[in-house]
Amino acid sequence: MKFFVFFICINFLLVQLSYAKIVERIVAIVNQEIITLSDIEDFQSRLKKGGLVDQALLKSVDKNKILANKEALVEQLINERIVDSEIKRLELTVPIERVEQEIRSITRRNGISRDQLKTKLEQEGLKFSEYQDFVKSSLERRSLIEREVSSKIKISDEDVANFYVQNSTNKDTLTFKYTISHILFKPDSQGAERAEKVSKKIQSGATFESMASQFSEDPNFSQGGLLGTFALNELSSEFQQAIKLLAENDVTSVVKSPMGFHIIKVNKKVLAPDPHFESNKEQLRESLFAQEFDKQFANWLEQKRQESFIRINEP
Repeated sequence: MKFFVFFICINFLLVQLSYAKIVERIVAIVNQEIITLSDIEDFQSRLKKGGLVDQALLKSVDKNKILANKEALVEQLINERIVDSEIKRLELTVPIERVEQEIRSITRRNGISRDQLKTKLEQEGLKFSEYQDFVKSSLERRSLIEREVSSKIKISDEDVANFYVQNSTNKDTLTFKYTISHILFKPDSQGAERAEKVSKKIQSGATFESMASQFSEDPNFSQGGLLGTFALNELSSEFQQAIKLLAENDVTSVVKSPMGFHIIKVNKKVLAPDPHFESNKEQLRESLFAQEFDKQFANWLEQKRQESFIRINEP
């Protein structure tokens, strides 16, 4: 009888130790999801071997840094759990029909049959049902990211042109069209004095347009002093020197020309037709979109992390 009681006690102790071991393997809790040590090891293995890893969440991540740092592995899995929590909250579940459609598309793109795909998966130690689950999860994450991030990014032609200019290796070859306005003063000493006074008012916060309507002495004065849109070589040398380095909405100091004294505003500055730019425009748009996506996705993820319950038990 004593032996039996002793045996029961030993078994109870082993169960307790086993339970403690399991608890110790819970590395983090994210909302109602857990991350275990085996999750981390499995994720690390898939990253190393190129297994089933959702690339949508790794676009802006250095895989080598993640592999070399356990904390980074945990953080990446926390991000995945947060994304999956949002999918559940928003009920963005993908039906099996959509999963099968995606698998057919994958086999078609790779020029293989469904059976060949199954064989390939078996060679890698994966069940077809596991692959279906992976595709389902990937589609749901893609749907969430499209809804919450990608759809809100708008890249205009002007954004692309500015990106091209900022990243050009030879800015001297770029040509622009300038939409300009001016305030004109007569070419005498009094005109020069008035021009300086108005220039100082603009520098102190007065709007260019209000100063133009009050003080311009241009006989052909139009609303706000608008002159029109010109290439740099269509303007006088005095105007060229004054505005060529200005950005949109910049205003010059007083500029002297044979006509008199001017204060010039660049209302708009756009890239003139450029064959090299046009041929690379869509590629540049994609690069700019990728940059903006990384930034917006990081912001979205940080916001969701702040809204989530996260506890890390083991660094």
